[in-house]
Amino acid sequence: MCEEIAREQQRINVYSIERKFKKKVTIVEGIDEKQLDIKELTKNLKSKLACGGTAKDGKIELQGDHKARVKEALIEMGFSPDMIDIK
Repeated sequence: MCEEIAREQQRINVYSIERKFKKKVTIVEGIDEKQLDIKELTKNLKSKLACGGTAKDGKIELQGDHKARVKEALIEMGFSPDMIDIK
């Protein structure tokens, strides 16, 4: 029950950056590690989006440009659509 409430109150930012050799990386930040298991969330996102990625420094890094698909996946997982910002 607490996890559902925590999911609805998270302010999440999703944006893409470009790394070496013009590789795109999608960053998901703003998830409170104390309330949610960020490793499990990363695992679920990687499997839904069929990409590689990691969780470090309180952020989730996904290989590729998945901004729109990340929002859909987070909504399916129970996050509030109003609290997800895509830049």
